[in-house]
Amino acid sequence: MVRSMTGYGRGEAAGADMSVTVEMKSVNHRFFECSLRCPRQFSFLEDKLKSYIQSRVSRGKIDVFVSCDFGGGSDSIEINEDFAGEYISAVKSLAKKFKLKNDLAVSSVAANPDVFRVSKRKIDEDEAWRLVSEAAESAVNAFIIARETEGKRLADDVISRTKVILDNVALVEERSPETEKEYREKIEKKIKELLGTSEIDEQRIITETAIFADHIAVNEETVRLRSHISHLNELIEQGGVIGKKLDFIVQEMNRETNTIGSKCQDIEISRIVVDMKSEIEKIREQIQNIE
Repeated sequence: MVRSMTGYGRGEAAGADMSVTVEMKSVNHRFFECSLRCPRQFSFLEDKLKSYIQSRVSRGKIDVFVSCDFGGGSDSIEINEDFAGEYISAVKSLAKKFKLKNDLAVSSVAANPDVFRVSKRKIDEDEAWRLVSEAAESAVNAFIIARETEGKRLADDVISRTKVILDNVALVEERSPETEKEYREKIEKKIKELLGTSEIDEQRIITETAIFADHIAVNEETVRLRSHISHLNELIEQGGVIGKKLDFIVQEMNRETNTIGSKCQDIEISRIVVDMKSEIEKIREQIQNIE
């Protein structure tokens, strides 16, 4: 199945003392890039979480957010009484020695970061990883489903545009022989005007027409273009990580279409080529978001 590189997923897991939520979202990117934001207490599991996500997702710029609720528990704050006492005494001595107003207040003492000690809540690392991995699995599953849903929409759009291109290729193939016939008639008319007679060198016309026909022949280009479109549709049907392959095929489609446009000096075919190039560009824009 084709997957988009745009998606969102969310998962939760709850234990006896804490609950964990993992959220992830992504946009298109040439390679795999994962940015992780999680509580400081969970920093030990960042590498494992990234490795797990990479095992499930191949491409895209992914942002992952991990949050944790410890229920009624929290970090504990203790007063560094020895430091606070020394700090207050020093402030009083300062006021006395320099005859300053002693406006010492709790707020000014508390503003000193060394007055308090913060004791981080201790967590069971095994339990934390169990919950995070469980939440991450749910988030990735939802994330992949979202990508597949969007991927189907992209694939359907691409396939519908290849059908339009094939219809235009058929028009080019139908019109191309007409340009040769019109050129032959133009050559005949021109030679008659120059010679002032209805008797002309048939072999000369055949030669001129053959040279022109060889110059404007686009059979090889239309055959290759059809082949590229067939290959593109096969890859979409196959699914998987195909974005880069599709991008290469679209480049080849565009090259063949440009060649057709440069060879055929015909207004009608030129208009058809413009329509084809427009559809190819729209396909290119769509596949930029396919994994």
